[in-house]
This record gives sequence, C-alpha cells and structure tokens, in this order.
Amino acid sequence: MTAAVARGRPGGMVAAGHPVTAEAGARVLREGGNAVDAAIGAVLASWTAEPLLTGPGAGGYLLVAGSDWEPTLLDFFVAAPGFGASGDRSELVEVSIDFDGDAEQAFHVGAASCGTYGAPAGVAAAIERWGSMSLADLAGPAAALAREGVLVTPAQAYLYALLAPIVATSREGAATFLPGGSPPAERERFALPELGDAIDRLGREGAAPFYTGDIAAAIVAWVGERGGTLTAEDLAAYEAIAREPARVAYRGHEVLTNPPPSAGGTLLAFALGVLDRAPGPPSLPAIVDAMAAAQEARTDDFLEGLTEPGFLGRFLASRLGSTTHISAVDAEGRCASVTCTNGEGSGLVVPGTGVHVNNIMGEEDLSPLGFHTAPPGRRMPSMMAPTAVVRRGEVELVVGSAGSNRIRSALLQTIVGVIDRGLDARAAVEAPRAHFEHGLVYAEPDVPVQELEGRKVVAFRARNLFFGGVQAVARDPATGALTGGGDPRRGGAVASP
Repeated sequence: MTAAVARGRPGGMVAAGHPVTAEAGARVLREGGNAVDAAIGAVLASWTAEPLLTGPGAGGYLLVAGSDWEPTLLDFFVAAPGFGASGDRSELVEVSIDFDGDAEQAFHVGAASCGTYGAPAGVAAAIERWGSMSLADLAGPAAALAREGVLVTPAQAYLYALLAPIVATSREGAATFLPGGSPPAERERFALPELGDAIDRLGREGAAPFYTGDIAAAIVAWVGERGGTLTAEDLAAYEAIAREPARVAYRGHEVLTNPPPSAGGTLLAFALGVLDRAPGPPSLPAIVDAMAAAQEARTDDFLEGLTEPGFLGRFLASRLGSTTHISAVDAEGRCASVTCTNGEGSGLVVPGTGVHVNNIMGEEDLSPLGFHTAPPGRRMPSMMAPTAVVRRGEVELVVGSAGSNRIRSALLQTIVGVIDRGLDARAAVEAPRAHFEHGLVYAEPDVPVQELEGRKVVAFRARNLFFGGVQAVARDPATGALTGGGDPRRGGAVASP
C-alpha cells in the first residue's frame, strides 16, 4: 500500500522517500520485525532506490522511542577525516545546481570532500542494540534488489538529471550513474550489482570490512590517490555513538530530536520553544520569525559550542527561559526515525566496493566557518534532525526530512500542522512551505506571503524538493490508528503491512 493510510488495529507503518524503500520496511513489519528492523530494512533498500542521496559511503542518525525503548539518538554521521594524513590535499571541485530556475546552489565535490562515513557502522549498531531480526536477514532482500535493479520513478529521474554534473566529475561516477552517457530515465530499470555485493558483505560480516578490512583499504587508497585526506586511521577509529536526545516542551507534548553536536535538532528545539511561548496555532509571520531567530542564533560561538558538554541546556535556557528520511512505527507503538545523507556525493565511486563516497566536507551548509576547519574525528554539525513527538510516553508523531538547511523549517511546519492545526500526517507533509535564510523568505505557491509585511520573498512557481523531503507517521494514542505522509516533493511513499 503506497498511500496515506489509517487503520483501526494497525500493524505499523513506514513512510520513506521512495515506494520501494517504504515497501521494504513494511515487508519487515509483516515478517514480525520491530520498528528498528523495518527502518534498517528500508535504509538498505534506499541505497539502491535512492542511490545519489544515500549509501554505504553516507552518514546519518537514528532516533528510537516508545513503549519499552529508552529514547535514544544513535549518531553515525560523517566525521572530519585527517588522522595521520600526509601530503597535499586536492582542491574542492565546485559544481552549480539549478533548482528549475527558482534557486541555484553551489556544491563542492571531489576527493577533498570525502569525510569518514558512518552508515555501515550505524546499521550494524542499530540492529545489535534494538533489532529482533538478524542483519543478514535484512541485507538479503536489499542485496537482491541492488542486483535486479529498481524502476526509476519521476522523482528519481529528476534527481539523476539534477545531480548529473556531480557524478560526471569522475569517470567511475559517470560510468555508474550515467549509463550510456545520460541519466537513468523514468521507468528505466537501474541496478547496482557491486552495491549488492557490498550489502551481502555487510549482512554476513557486519561493518568490519568497511572500517578495518579490504573495502576500507580500497576506499582509502582510491580517495588518497586523488588528494583526499580520508585515512585508515580515520576509519579504524570510527564508531556509532548513542546519545540522549534533545528534549523541548511544545503544546503539552515533548519533542525528542537530534542533540549536539548536530546543529539541526538544537535549532528546531529553539524554534519550537519560541512558538510555545504564545497560544497556538502560530501565524505564518510567527513561524517565519521563529525561523529567523533560529537562523540568527547559528553564530560562530554556537557552532564552536556544539561540542561542549551541557551546551544544549545552556543554549535553550539562555534564549527560551543531497539526504533521505525513513519514519517507522510498529504494532507496539515504538518508533524509529532515521535520516541518512551522502550529501550530493563526491562523484568518487570506488571500483570493486559499490561505495559512492560522501561529499560532506564540501557541504558549505555544514562548514560555515570555512572548509576543512574541523579537527579530525569531529562529527560535522548536520542539520538532520530525526524527531518524535510524544505525550505521556506515547508516540504521536515520528518525522524527519531531507533538505540541507531547509530541514529544520520543513520539520517545524510539519509539527505545527499536526499538533496545532490538527492535520493528519499526509496533509501536514503536503502543505505549502516557506523557508527563511539570509534575509529572504523562500515560499511555495499558496503560502500567504501577503501576511509577511516587510519581508523579502522569493516565490517558487511550484512545489520543489528545495523545501525538503518530509516523511511522517502520526499515531492516535487512544486508538492506535496511523496516518502517513510521504513527501511528493521527493517522490515519498507510505506502506503498511
């Protein structure tokens, strides 16, 4: 089932950025898996279904909550490389991407953009900690999918065409993602057989081959020969880290999201705290003002402070007095919210490994103090913020988004839609969005921009993936009924057992 769904006695639900990804998670629920099993099964499928946005060379975060699970944020995001690095670093390669003439953004790729990836470590750690199924059982279908291929959807065809200039920067990237010299077209079957082999290895052997084994050695050699600073020491030292989620009260609920050293969850919590000061539902000007306050709070001191113990409490107290996402809820009301990103990819596909390495070190949004200023081993300050909204211990909404700096504004508006306006998950996800950045309000059609007196507005002509890709499942705590929203901006879908 790939539409928004409500069921009286649900067996769970998965919302994801691609119908194949969502269905992979739903299949795991049908087979008796829990929310984390479903989320990881979906993650592994997304590596084939959404390969330019995620993969084994990516990083991410997983939030779990509900029932008998202690709320926990598993951090497996990309870390800055460079332990034991020697030699000169190559220059970042700048590529400009045009969002249908409405906005343009520069991305930086190449070997120097490659950070220490975390996806294999995160997948293995999540199943070891919360899984009820084996990693091998989850990896088998995903490996088969990679070898058989996936029919390209309209949204993925758009992404392949949009990001073609990035993968074209290397011969291997072009050979992998531009078969026959052009991006995969809608309804064309696209397969990644080497990725299938990598997923099989992950299922059989866990994360070790990607960090201390032959796959790690091949990636380090390939990146290093091209002027990157990713080293064997970086990969050997990497581990997924369990953290206490950031918590903020909102309209009688508790919002759980990504804590420091991630930036996105902290800024989302701040914006919600600003809105919670006044009775709701908030107006569009109030929402934009909250976005602006969060943007203004992202100072140099804020970014430096993210790594300090106790920063979140001090930050909120003093003021309140590309990416893919999967949201999963199981029959017991437990949730798993996982966001992963390869950035836009570095363009480097390492032969024989199935790995397209991330370009996180070239993401300007994550390096506002300048490229390559983070010391080796430091997690980059991502905007990704997998989130759950709970009341009296019951999960009422699990949500997350893709979209770089637009993540926090997309999540803010989705949460307001469900909690303040009483929308179901689908309506909240599909509602028109605005985003504030650099003094400008970017707005989709049907946003009432006439209310924004004194604000400069950039009006988009249609809904656009620029505004994120929210995937959400809402749960009625009284009945257990579920509604789901897969963001049409990024070809999202919902599936249930």
